[in-house]
Amino acid sequence: MADIGRKDWDRLISSNTSKNCINPFIQYDFLSSLEASGSVGSGSGWQPRHVSVRQDGRLVAAAPCYLKAHSQGEYVFDHGWADAFERAGGAYYPKLQIAVPFTPATGPRLLVAGSAPLTRLDLAATLARLPEALGVSSLHATFLDEDDRGSFELAGLLMRSDIQFHFFNRGYRDRADFDATFASRKRKQMRKEREAALATGLTLRRLTGTDLTEEVWDSFFSFYMDTGGRKWGRPYLNRRFFSLIGETMSDRILLVGAERNGRLIAGALNFIGGDALYGRYWGAIEEHPFLHFELCYHQAIDFAIEHGLDRVEAGAQGEHKLARGYEPVITHSAHAMAHEGLRDAVADYLKRERAAIRQEAALLREHLPFRPPSMP
Repeated sequence: MADIGRKDWDRLISSNTSKNCINPFIQYDFLSSLEASGSVGSGSGWQPRHVSVRQDGRLVAAAPCYLKAHSQGEYVFDHGWADAFERAGGAYYPKLQIAVPFTPATGPRLLVAGSAPLTRLDLAATLARLPEALGVSSLHATFLDEDDRGSFELAGLLMRSDIQFHFFNRGYRDRADFDATFASRKRKQMRKEREAALATGLTLRRLTGTDLTEEVWDSFFSFYMDTGGRKWGRPYLNRRFFSLIGETMSDRILLVGAERNGRLIAGALNFIGGDALYGRYWGAIEEHPFLHFELCYHQAIDFAIEHGLDRVEAGAQGEHKLARGYEPVITHSAHAMAHEGLRDAVADYLKRERAAIRQEAALLREHLPFRPPSMP
């Protein structure tokens, strides 16, 4: 990112998104903090190989790209493809990843200025040829927005689907207005859950901007390490990363913390976009019933309604989010394979998987906690 430069990158981003659709993860500050902290780069298995197109020295198109030596930190799982290809005598790694590392949030990947001598489709088609040109097995573009999804599909890449759970703010006046959409029994359960989360005398705080001191980051990093160590075996981000985003992105960060006697004992880290709140990391050093749900899901909904945000994206997986008012949403990725046999096998698998994902999403919607619509 330092080679590309903040000025050029930010200019390209601003030409691709309106102010109310700003995605925090594709911003220079977030991507460069990953690199400057060493969370990606040498020894991480994520080697930055960003694609850039310049015209008369001016950056007119780009894509955040990484050379991968493994399949960790992607949230679109292709370990089975790698195992099958290597059992057949192929080398699956290295591969190319068009993505934001460790971040399962949909956003722009094909960044093209309006004055560029190429379109998103041109850029997608060029990227599709990189595996063969560079001698790597494959290219994977993950968590695509609708524009990029269409461009990659037209360029001939294989399309994959998965499911996340998002809250949608349908013009609610306040939290009570949203709660009123729940069936009576579900609403009572949720109220009891929220009361129980704080029944042990915890105090909640929302921290942003200058509230995010190094002392706060020290506390949150201890939560992150505990959760990451149990969940992934090795947490992806280091302590320096949190200091860097605190220096450059503090006004775009919301940390919802729980305190006991003035000391943080748990926290949920969110990033604030132009039209959405993105939940990313959570951790605690004390166990309290339902505290995870309160900090990560209920407080995020409260914040989104209060600030007029369109939605909350609460990260990957988690059917338990349904009961808290988060709805199933299909996410998309695109994949290009250099080896014809691997491509054919993956294409056959994805055809069946996409059908299963559509069916699963429809079934999940039947378990939403909302009242049925009123009859006319």
